[in-house]
Amino acid sequence: MTSSLQTPDPNPGWLSEFALAETRTRVPILYVEAVPARVDALGQIEHIGVLLRTSAATGEIIRTLVSGRVMHNESIRDALQRNIEKDLGPSAFPRLPATLVPVTIAEYFPFPGVTPLHDPRQHAVALVYVVPVTGECNPRQDALELTWLTPEEALAPSLLNDLEGGRGQLLKQALAWSGAIV
Repeated sequence: MTSSLQTPDPNPGWLSEFALAETRTRVPILYVEAVPARVDALGQIEHIGVLLRTSAATGEIIRTLVSGRVMHNESIRDALQRNIEKDLGPSAFPRLPATLVPVTIAEYFPFPGVTPLHDPRQHAVALVYVVPVTGECNPRQDALELTWLTPEEALAPSLLNDLEGGRGQLLKQALAWSGAIV
């Protein structure tokens, strides 16, 4: 899969598309999600990045976060690094935290209403991180653009509602966890 829970991964890893579809009907799939951030010298968030892409499921233009599966025998750190590079390019230069304690753990269900988070294809569990990036971010794969927003701009209801699968809630949690909002 890719950066979005809706986008096929160009390098599917250990399962064929058929096997992945079958597995998704039987077990939760593990993901990492990242809120890319530009921080000041004190580590305070100045801007966060939100991706714009076309939904593979609906064809609609959507906003989303960096996201992707954790592959078999891949560490969380490696999965986070790989998915950030896949979505933001090799020159993003993410500063992964020394310890990989997530901001939150998100659980997506294939039917709406169980949690605010929804992925029509599967039951998925995602470890969510805020990751400062210091380099040049050039969206890759199926991402159309990366928009940098101040924490205040990111809290606009129209933007939060545009985030795919209920990710507006994750963005608010990430900003609160980081101290960017009270």
